Amino acid sequence: MANKGPSYGMSRQVQDKIDSKYDPELEQILVEWIARQCGSSVGNPEPGKMGFQAWLKDGCVLITLINSLSTGDGPVKKAHTSPMAFKQMEQISQFLSAAEKYGVIKTDMFQTVDLWEGKDLAAVQRTLSALGSLAVTKDEGTYKGDPSWFFKKAQENKRDFSDEQMKAGKNVIGLQMGSNKGASQEGMSYGRPRQIM
Repeated sequence: MANKGPSYGMSRQVQDKIDSKYDPELEQILVEWIARQCGSSVGNPEPGKMGFQAWLKDGCVLITLINSLSTGDGPVKKAHTSPMAFKQMEQISQFLSAAEKYGVIKTDMFQTVDLWEGKDLAAVQRTLSALGSLAVTKDEGTYKGDPSWFFKKAQENKRDFSDEQMKAGKNVIGLQMGSNKGASQEGMSYGRPRQIM
């Protein structure tokens, strides 16, 4: 975390719970995918959570990643290496908006401070995984990596029925609605009969 001392009490417990969601195995998959996708220009981070955060913190690797997934010119013009915090955070924001346009759902997105301050790196992993899944699903030829690293999202399976088929379907009682065919209370008894005194 940037410029902050250790947290105590409830804040510490909350941060520990957030930190426990970080997956080192997923980190290795993401690093390998990003390195393949972007080429050798992005390098490799030091192993571990802090190395992963430092690698992505300035936003250059993220912008290179999102640009490599698009055909033609990338959605973000160019990544600039800058030591200034606001420039780095701006580049992270540009990546997030480009990822949203690419198709990543808003609920899968991390906040800029999650990465820049290292508050929730599991959320960063979740966003990058969602981006990888979209790239595998779209199958535009821009994905460079093993397709088994990310799951393929479900595709729309639209069906067109004729009017005849729709009318025939109205006459069928589905099993979800239940059926009383063959049902009777014959032979059923519950406990002892009622005692009248």
